[in-house]
Amino acid sequence: MKKPLNLVMSIASVVVVVLYAMPSDLVLPALKSGLIGSNTINALLVLYCITYLQRMMESRKQLAGCEEAMNGLFNNRRINASVVPFMLGCLPAASTVLICGPIVRSAVGDSLTTPETAAATSYFRHISEAFMPTYNTILIAITLTNGLVTPSSFVLGMLPVVVCLFISGYVIYLRRIPKETGLVYDEPKSVYWKLLVKSIWPIFLSIAMVLTLNTPVWGAVLVCIVLEFFVQKFSVSEIVPFFRTAFESKLMLNTLAVMVFGNLLRSTGVVDLLPVYLSKLPIPNFLVWSLIFAIGTLVGGSLTIFVLAIPMLMTVFPGPEFYPMFLLVMSVSYIVMQINPTHICLTLCAEDFKIPLGSLIVKAVPLVIVATALCFGYYFILTAFVF
Repeated sequence: MKKPLNLVMSIASVVVVVLYAMPSDLVLPALKSGLIGSNTINALLVLYCITYLQRMMESRKQLAGCEEAMNGLFNNRRINASVVPFMLGCLPAASTVLICGPIVRSAVGDSLTTPETAAATSYFRHISEAFMPTYNTILIAITLTNGLVTPSSFVLGMLPVVVCLFISGYVIYLRRIPKETGLVYDEPKSVYWKLLVKSIWPIFLSIAMVLTLNTPVWGAVLVCIVLEFFVQKFSVSEIVPFFRTAFESKLMLNTLAVMVFGNLLRSTGVVDLLPVYLSKLPIPNFLVWSLIFAIGTLVGGSLTIFVLAIPMLMTVFPGPEFYPMFLLVMSVSYIVMQINPTHICLTLCAEDFKIPLGSLIVKAVPLVIVATALCFGYYFILTAFVF
């Protein structure tokens, strides 16, 4: 029998506390941070604002307009299912996946199962998260290198990884989607470019504000909600119901449960022991550290393992060896996050598609395997011919 994710995560949290015999002085701060910490409040606020904006855009059929514009420009369902969520994913907010969902579902049709469509939606929405230094975890990781890696050199080095990620998505799912939409679009391309801008300008503006003005995501989306009200000529009576419908209680409870579970797991100190034990394995150093970052990301999240292990990585891989190794572990950590149950985006996506979280993760595993293999190939090329 399918159990609600928030119940499963709550039970898992209790198991962690009992299994590791966590004292109250560790449990209580973890609970407090998970329930009312700044990261949790920010996630809930962004979720509410984006859901509200989504309700406004749906009522004016702007998401349908975006799909029509992309069809008119490219007439290719595969682009709608991959490039559109990639572009929207530039907005660093977990709940962006809720806007991607309807567009990808329409593009995919019956070509994929619901869990496969959900996995593809989440996967392509997150590709921008692999290399854009607007994401907090990437900025912190780059800062921890003490200047050995700059934002520009990181983006440049990760562009081939982005190509690898798209190749993986194409090989596993995208090629199974027919390219043709079956429709004929004979208007000039300029008409469809205008329609695209008219349809999703709030998302583009939100991204621009975050990138150029360093505006908090919730603040950028809130500004766009106000502008949307006037631009689309909403009446007060039209937007009042959105205050209620934008409050997705199940999604918010899931968010709280996942945040609490993640905080408790990090508080166990398991991540701190990974370098000690894994360094004893009789395998090459690059594999040891790939495992450290992979397991550390699964257990404690990417930020935790970055803060713990990047300073050690600089010692183990000095000089020119560090750059390709840094790109590899960043790629591995990013890829592993796509099957991490504590990754809040996966929770939102699974709920949006009305499937168990486990079903989404299972269908994401092939994407992760192919992407990881390609990234290791890129690392071997860098070390053999460049560094």
